[in-house]
Formats: sequence, C-alpha cells, structure tokens
Amino acid sequence: MKDIEVSADVHGASLSSPMKNLIGMKQTYEDRLRLILAALLFMAASCATASTALAQNGWTATRRGEEGKDLNTVFFADQKRGWVAGDNGFVSRTDDGGRTWAQQPVGTNEAINDIYFRNKDDGYILAGNRIFNTRNGGAEWREIRRFSAGEFGGAEPELYSLRFSGKKRAWIVGAASRRDVVVDSLLIYTDDGGASWVRQRVPTKEELIHVDFVSDKLGWAVGASGTILHTEDGGQKWIAQTSGTNATLYHIDLRNERVGWAVGERGTILRTTDGGASWSPVVVPVRSTFLSVQFVDEDQGWIVGRGGTILRSEDGGKTWVRQESQTKQNLYALFIDKKNGWAVGGNGSVLQYER
Repeated sequence: MKDIEVSADVHGASLSSPMKNLIGMKQTYEDRLRLILAALLFMAASCATASTALAQNGWTATRRGEEGKDLNTVFFADQKRGWVAGDNGFVSRTDDGGRTWAQQPVGTNEAINDIYFRNKDDGYILAGNRIFNTRNGGAEWREIRRFSAGEFGGAEPELYSLRFSGKKRAWIVGAASRRDVVVDSLLIYTDDGGASWVRQRVPTKEELIHVDFVSDKLGWAVGASGTILHTEDGGQKWIAQTSGTNATLYHIDLRNERVGWAVGERGTILRTTDGGASWSPVVVPVRSTFLSVQFVDEDQGWIVGRGGTILRSEDGGKTWVRQESQTKQNLYALFIDKKNGWAVGGNGSVLQYER
C-alpha cells in the first residue's frame, strides 16, 4: 500500500487521493447502513401502525336480520350461545359464537325491544305490550303477560327494557302513550319469576327507556328529559337523581354500587363515581346520539349509536376514541364479554369484535 501523503494549506490539512477514496468508500458503506436502518425502522413503524389500526378497526359487519328491518337487541348467555332480535318479531340464535345463526319463531309481528336470558335456557322477550318467556333456549316461546290500555287509563303501553335483580324479582321499564304522545312512565315488577306483574309508581311521567341493577337492592332507570331514577331498597322507593342534562338518556351501565355511565342524544355521556349522587358530563368530539354503553371492567368500555358510531375507552370513561365500524347503519344495542363484542342495528346489521 502506498504511503498516505498529507500536505498542508492555509485551511489546514488536505488529504491525498487514496485517503479520499478510502473515506468515500467508508461514507458509501455508512450511507447504505443508514438506509438499511431507516428502512427497518420504517417497517417497524408501519407494523405498529397496522397493529394499531387493526385494534381500532377490529369490528366486522354482516347482515343476520331481515333486509330493511332493524335489529334492536343482542344478548349472549355465554361465549357460544347468543341471540339477536328486532323488527317483525325476528329472533335468531347462535350456538357457535356467531359463525352460524338460526331463526327462532316467537309468535308476534311486533318489534322486539329487549331480549334477556338468565342462563342458556331461561329467557325473556319484550315486544310491544307483551312479555314472552322460553325455558328451552328459545326453541319455544310463550306469551306470559299482555298489558292492555285499560290498565293504564286508556294509554297504550310499550315495554322497553327488562332486568332481573334477584332469583324471582325482575323489573321492566317503558311508557304509556296516547296517539303516539307519551303521557306517563311505566315501571313494572314481578316477585314470582314472571307469574304476576305489578306496576310501581315513580316520581316522573317521562318515558323510561332502560333499567339496570347491580344487586337485589341497588338499581337505576333512565329516560327522556335526562331522567335518572335510583332505588336503594330493592325498588320499594325510587328517587330522582340530578343528571344535569335534558337530553334523552337511552342506556345506563353500572359496574358496581358507585361507578357507572349513562349515554343519550346529542353526544351525551355521563359518568358517576358516587352511585349517582352526582353525574359529570364527559366531552367527546362526536355529536351522534349514543344508544348503548357497556364496560367489561373498571377501565374498558364501549359505546354505540347512530350512524355506525362506536367509541372505546380504556381509562374508565374519562376519555374516548372512535373505532371504525365498517357501517353507517344506526347501532341500537351492544353486548361485550371477555373475548368478544357484539353490536346490532339497522338493516339487520350484526357487528362482531374480537378483543
């Protein structure tokens, strides 16, 4: 190898051609290394972005109901057995976690507003002014009670939501209307597993839309004009809680005796950490009407609503991010368990989410 000559000029040392060539080769190698590293970093970032997108876009949409008809409610008794129900008395059941569905006859053409199972066999349906029950997982449904206008001063009853608070005690909320105008609220209960039903008077005439119990004593109901009702004695007495809004509230979900959420029209989300003694609004950049909310633990929760809106929270409902639903259909109901999420809505839409 020839000696490397170094000469000086007024600016300092200058390098001979062999050294320049060696340095040029080194710089070319370093440039290539930088390009490789940059490419690897780009690929890693792309994978992370794709994973994030997949997490945010994990809902897949299919149609399981009748075309042009809404699915209004969904319930799963376990990870495999579930039901969806909606307009024209439509009910469909899956026994394999949603891979296949089979329609079940109920015996009504009324829209089904709610479906609720105590276990894989014992279930209830609310359709118009009627209550249906099954003891064999929906293979057969029988009407167990029909309410008439004569029982409510000539006003037509509509039943919206049903929940059990004990082994034999259940609650139903709804409204009584004349010429499609709500004139009174409805709160009805049974103490004998549905053999008989009794109306309970409450301090509001507003339409009641959803009811939830966390124990045999503690329950809440929500409805029109920001109505929130609460009982601490198993329903013997109901008191009004201050919601701070006049927006219609469509759904309420309590995780325990203190922490819960309520959602409604005009992007309304309310949160309580003291059992409803106070409700605080949660501001989100979405003005859609929210129709259902459910939390699976203290941190993780979902909301669905009109226009295919789906929101998710991972901090107990303090903040929410939007998820891609793959649909613009209204989403009326939501069910989330440890592994899967389900949402149902317009045009027979069924959305599944794998957590």
